[in-house]
Amino acid sequence: MRTELRTVAGILVGGGAVGVYLFWVGFDSVAARFAGLLPWLAAVAACLVVVEGLTDSIGVWASVEPLGDGLSADQSVQFALAGDFFDTVSPAGPVSSEPIMARFISVTTGSTYSDALAVRGVAKYIKAGTQALFSTVLAATLLLVGPSPQFLVYTMGGAVVGLVALAVVLLWSRAVLSRAVVAVLAPLVSRVSALYRSDPHDRSVVTDAVERFWSRILYFREAPHLLAYVALAGVVEQLVVAGALWATLEAVGVAVPLLPIVAIVPLPRLSVVLPVPASLGAYDVFLGGALVVMTGAPADGAAAAVVLFRTLAIAFALTAGGISVAFLRGWRP
Repeated sequence: MRTELRTVAGILVGGGAVGVYLFWVGFDSVAARFAGLLPWLAAVAACLVVVEGLTDSIGVWASVEPLGDGLSADQSVQFALAGDFFDTVSPAGPVSSEPIMARFISVTTGSTYSDALAVRGVAKYIKAGTQALFSTVLAATLLLVGPSPQFLVYTMGGAVVGLVALAVVLLWSRAVLSRAVVAVLAPLVSRVSALYRSDPHDRSVVTDAVERFWSRILYFREAPHLLAYVALAGVVEQLVVAGALWATLEAVGVAVPLLPIVAIVPLPRLSVVLPVPASLGAYDVFLGGALVVMTGAPADGAAAAVVLFRTLAIAFALTAGGISVAFLRGWRP
């Protein structure tokens, strides 16, 4: 019941934020933009949203390859779409999708939960870092060749520095972190496992799981080509999302260049820290504001494009992702 309440509360808060944003821009202006919508460009945007979901499967395949027999092409697509579904419906927002998906991945590959969580955590980290670095370089280039806001260079550049610093700290202090995690989780795991086992898991089980987690993370040192696939998929996904946003802007009558849109794609994803399903509200306001600042699009046009893009993206995540989730196995037979 508590989960359902959090979901409803998150949707209400996020939806309220979108409503306030549209009110500030002007409901009538946004509605007028939709009145002149170009259907064929909206269709192009819808197709690119589908392509973006399929592109994510490359990173899923590469990251899960070290586990068991890995995933087939069909399974990679299924897991990528299922992850989008949990990004959308989870009460804790997109940040919680990987811990959920790790359970299904471990069952399908015959590995452990800690193995699956480790490889997917690395993939998310590499993807975010690559996109932030790509945006920083692109934004700096745009700044050199013409007038362009400097905030994006500082924001994305700061994100890159922060990610690198975080990686260094985690690897340097992993022994201390491992002991702390075991100390916190061991009593909890013992109590929970006692509910369904006559012989509850002891501290050694948690210690082994933590050690496997780190070993899977460090495994990628022996397979850097898999991380290259993840990084490449992240850049391609960024380009496809930018294309979809450009198409939605054109569909509502706003002509803007493509490259500034490519640069801002990772920026709204900072909103994933807010525990709201689909980052509703925060993502939309971030994206609309970034489009106005970086491309010079009018506020009402940017708002209309964001509403159209998010409607297409969320609808696809719920439908295709929901079907994909229906065929996942969360328990071994």
